[in-house]
Amino acid sequence: VSVGRRLQYPYRSSDFSCSNRYYSVLEEITRKMPEGKPFERLPGTVKPKHYRLSLVPNLKSLTFQGEVSIQIEVVKPTDEIVLNALDLTIDSATLNGDKKLTPTETKLSTEDETATFKFGSPISPGSYNLDLAFKGEINDKMKGLYRSKYVNEKGEETYAAVTQFESTDARRCFPCWDEPALKATFDISLTVPKDLVALSNMPVKDSETKGDAVRYTFEKTPIMSTYLVAAVIGEYDYVEDKSSDGVLVRVYTPKGKKEQGLFALEVATKVLPYYKGYFDIAYPLPKIDLIAIADFSAGAMENWGLVTYRETCLLVDPQNTSAVSKQWIALVVGHELAHQWFGNLVTMEWWTHLWLNEGYASFVEFLCVNYLFPEYDIWTQFVNDSYIKALELDSLKNSHPIEVPVGNPSEIDEIFDDISYNKGASVIRMLHHYIGDEDFRKGMHLYLTRHQYKNTFTEDLWSALEEASNKPVGDVMSTWTKQMGFPVVKVASKSSGDGKGVTLTLSQTKFTADGSKPSGNYLWLIPISISTSKNPAKEVVSTVLKTPTAEVVVPDVKPSEWIKINPGTIGFYRTQYTPEMLEKFIPAIQNKTLPPLDRLGLLDDLFAMVKAGHTSTVEVLKLLKAFETKPTTMCGPL
Repeated sequence: VSVGRRLQYPYRSSDFSCSNRYYSVLEEITRKMPEGKPFERLPGTVKPKHYRLSLVPNLKSLTFQGEVSIQIEVVKPTDEIVLNALDLTIDSATLNGDKKLTPTETKLSTEDETATFKFGSPISPGSYNLDLAFKGEINDKMKGLYRSKYVNEKGEETYAAVTQFESTDARRCFPCWDEPALKATFDISLTVPKDLVALSNMPVKDSETKGDAVRYTFEKTPIMSTYLVAAVIGEYDYVEDKSSDGVLVRVYTPKGKKEQGLFALEVATKVLPYYKGYFDIAYPLPKIDLIAIADFSAGAMENWGLVTYRETCLLVDPQNTSAVSKQWIALVVGHELAHQWFGNLVTMEWWTHLWLNEGYASFVEFLCVNYLFPEYDIWTQFVNDSYIKALELDSLKNSHPIEVPVGNPSEIDEIFDDISYNKGASVIRMLHHYIGDEDFRKGMHLYLTRHQYKNTFTEDLWSALEEASNKPVGDVMSTWTKQMGFPVVKVASKSSGDGKGVTLTLSQTKFTADGSKPSGNYLWLIPISISTSKNPAKEVVSTVLKTPTAEVVVPDVKPSEWIKINPGTIGFYRTQYTPEMLEKFIPAIQNKTLPPLDRLGLLDDLFAMVKAGHTSTVEVLKLLKAFETKPTTMCGPL
């Protein structure tokens, strides 16, 4: 929902509201991943290079007409051209090269979502223009080019025209090669009534008035995927500012509500320079618009240069919006703007790698908001909302790996879920901690510069981070992305022979919510960190658990002192301590020397262990008692 369609997770359910971020556990339990379906991607015989697209929407008849001239490269001789089209009527088609060719047959397949133009003889390799005239409905499906109903200042019901193309719905608006790896540049023009605003990815280059209509022509886009193309036509006000690095930022709101865009404007103008500094790459476009849409199926969508939002995910009413909603809006803005680099500048090769787009942005949004608004204590919210939610869902028998092979477009929507978002963000957070912020930033810069305006696989990111950190990132992360579930690390301790330290025995098994024995063999490479009561904020041991069982020596620990695995609740695993080790936490819980995130993680792990039958209720009750606080009055404790 960047956050694209995505944002099925926090952003995509039809009854979504920003105060209700997640699906219920029951919904996740009943959700089924689809069976693999035979699916063929578009033939590799023809590649698009540039689209010259003209759209004329009619908001009274709720239809549109369009023309597109696609500069293509025929790579191999072929007697047909196949591209994507759905719910469109194609009025004419010609292929222009050395001579003008008209297809002998045009076949539209609703099942395959394609248009096939057959020619009487093979087309030789080379450059051509495929010129198409087409028309379609401004639909009510909230995908493709659709209508968004709103009430104008006169109290009348009217419509805006809005695009939502991720993942495979650009084909509903214009015939195109609608796959993320088939990038091209775009020249877009919109002809609209002159009293309406028309927006697209790029700034307006020129406008021409024709009677009651204006034709807006926009500047040429960078090379980009079709799912990031966008257009909005309607009645809007806006507020604007420039970021410190000179990018024009506008927030478009319903008429009469532009003051409600001021908070998002403040956030966006701070976020852009933050990401520029973090990635060491400037925002690639001259402007960015954030626009509130009345009818929107996602929470937000990261169209390059024109980010669309559900109204409740962008607008702040100073009189009525809660602090929690403002924090959520800051996160959504941070998420979508992160995608301008990670997803838009560098894009996954295919939807199998979608988790990386969404998981990464879902992590870095918190990194950004924590930097800009430290008073939000945002990492505690991350653990409480995203991390714990991911653990709960991923311990179910019907979970799935983060990285899911995707074929048919019908499967793509199925992976926009809490596993893509929350577990994805959690394992990226674990990776960030494992290699350290400095090497993480170096690796991100390397990845983005090496692959800018191109497409990548998950392994390309691991390679860049491995190069920057000199750690086995690929080996570690593949155990977290390619298998479902996560481990429980069981800990037992014994004093070292010299009395100067403690030897821990660590063992890992797959954790299941119901305590059942997992089917299959699971093994993770687990980044393990350890802290002690001497300095709860300092990690005294950092290692990787690569085997089912291993021993770790923790130096300089007295028998009475506690030892904490996974300080900060960063590793994506649960921890099970012996009763003796648990008891040592009680004083630290009572006097709050055990940090808040550690208290939260410890308690959540304990409850999960009890539910799974791994720990007795008595152990939980002992710790719960330590969390008791004495009631106080203004004069002190009662």
